[in-house]
Amino acid sequence: MNRVLGHSILVLLAFAAASYSRAQSRSPEASTDKKIDELFSGVTSPDLPGLAVRVRQNGKTVLERGYGVTDLRTKIKIDAHTNFRLASFTKQFTAMAIMVLVHDGKLRYDETLAKMFPDFPAYGKAITVRNLLNHVSGLPDYEDLMEAAGKANGPKWSPERQIQDDEVLELLKKAEAGKFAPGTSWAYSNSGYVLLGLIVAKTSGKTYGEFLHERIFAPLKMNHTIVYQKGKNEVANRAYGHSKEDGELKETDQSSTSATLGDGGIYSNLEDLAEWDKALRKHMLVSEKEMQPALAPVKLNDGSEPHWPKEPNGDNLHPGKSVCYGFGWFLDPYNGHPRMWHTGSTMGFRTVIERFLGENLTIIILSNRTDLDPEKLSLEVADLFLPAKN
Repeated sequence: MNRVLGHSILVLLAFAAASYSRAQSRSPEASTDKKIDELFSGVTSPDLPGLAVRVRQNGKTVLERGYGVTDLRTKIKIDAHTNFRLASFTKQFTAMAIMVLVHDGKLRYDETLAKMFPDFPAYGKAITVRNLLNHVSGLPDYEDLMEAAGKANGPKWSPERQIQDDEVLELLKKAEAGKFAPGTSWAYSNSGYVLLGLIVAKTSGKTYGEFLHERIFAPLKMNHTIVYQKGKNEVANRAYGHSKEDGELKETDQSSTSATLGDGGIYSNLEDLAEWDKALRKHMLVSEKEMQPALAPVKLNDGSEPHWPKEPNGDNLHPGKSVCYGFGWFLDPYNGHPRMWHTGSTMGFRTVIERFLGENLTIIILSNRTDLDPEKLSLEVADLFLPAKN
């Protein structure tokens, strides 16, 4: 054989082998990407409200995509910069603000409502900051108190006249008793996180929004994340919430409780939340040791494991089942994989963050429609990445 021709054939064979090898190495990723795209394309439409999804592994983004539009008026496409109302996803930021204040030496986890709010009624004077963080405070639900006040004196709050944090505090002060003595049971408490937001403001001498901006958002370069207060600031690149009514999606963006802050008042986007994920992974705000209490599942006063209340309601995800909760995070594993996670649900929005600690895998889904289930979708995505456990 001609030596030059033989050499050329060898080069071509080597090139073909390398190309095949590269294609083989890419194919699993391409297949996963296609499966994820099919999953979200199957539950959304390009011209309707939808969602934004980001998957990060080992500190790198492996998928980032928007599906649908921000609202039915402008039809602007959802992307990584679209800001969604986080709803209860907010609670992890409120908890971090408390941890930063503890780091600063300005607050202790065992400080009580009696010290923070000296005129608080007897049923709650022994409630601690830690009780509030862990949802074992026993505080009444402020939405129940709003409903009772409305029945007694006529409607006071509406989407146009929204209840404010200080009004929540006043409702709690007028209540005669809590659901249970602090630390004796567990019940998801928006009331507790509204009070934590007020404690952040009272302890820091700044508003809740100012403190979070100065100590969390700005240092992490989360430049488009804000604590939204109607009439005081504006949300850029805003997604508006939608719900299905008579089979059609209609804008349902604000309710009478949309103005409370510590329990659900933050707007953010995929780009900024990637910075949040990085900060948690690298312990950029508090040290790994200081973060440990947040990742310790709460135990009741008698040392027993808490359970969701037996009576179903909107905030009761798993009636009667055991619950693992730290500071602003659920902590129960998924199919044997350790994780920290939280959902958000409010008028027009559904959100979720899932952080699988052993695999350094984070899935974030933000949706501006209530007929989707981001938690279910996020676990379907997780199944594509997580190794099976025996």
